[in-house]
Amino acid sequence: MTTTLHLLSGGAAKGLVTTLQDRFLAQSGLAIEGRFDAVGKMKDQLLAGAPCDVVILTSALITQLTESCDVASGSARPLGLVKTGLAVKAGAPVPPLATVAQFRQALLAAGAIYFPDPEQATAGIHFMKLMHLLGVDTEMAGRLHPHSNGAAAMQALAQSSEPGAIGCTQVTEILFAPGVQFAANLPREFELATVYTAAVSSRAAQPRAAAALIEMLTSDEAAGLRSAGGFEPLPE
Repeated sequence: MTTTLHLLSGGAAKGLVTTLQDRFLAQSGLAIEGRFDAVGKMKDQLLAGAPCDVVILTSALITQLTESCDVASGSARPLGLVKTGLAVKAGAPVPPLATVAQFRQALLAAGAIYFPDPEQATAGIHFMKLMHLLGVDTEMAGRLHPHSNGAAAMQALAQSSEPGAIGCTQVTEILFAPGVQFAANLPREFELATVYTAAVSSRAAQPRAAAALIEMLTSDEAAGLRSAGGFEPLPE
């Protein structure tokens, strides 16, 4: 009977894990049972006692969990840097988005805007800060469509019918979402680049297998997959 390895992860790593899960099964005999959602929700699930061998969250959260002894000290390995980007429905025209002024204009022209949880998702929290900073949060309130996570937001964008609809989430989630296309990174002044890190849960039922999965995800062999999926190397 196949044994299961439990994983709790921010949505940013879903595409990478999914791409490698068959290879991991072939090498280890273990199927990955992954839960992917806003990082805040995944942290809450870990602390609530959900089964977990491997946890993938922002580097800052992994540091906190290491200090609280909820992940194994010395087990953390960075996957890479993930930027927050913008998406449109597949086949839709891409508006100019390179400057702050163009970004603001695209938001004001959008029939709807789809983004992840503004309280617990990395990209959602950042996006709502930008809306407020640009002074458009009140004007756009009726066109804002927050979802539980980036994948759900992109699915809703793919099914949308509003003219000029825009989505905002982490690039890794845009690239793996069917029915949408990557439009641009956020303007440089508003850039959000988040380091995601994998670590072994201190309650791991299979700590050796958990470490092996992390080794696979962060290996040089998987560098091309990480890059294609939106993970950028850490600056030296």
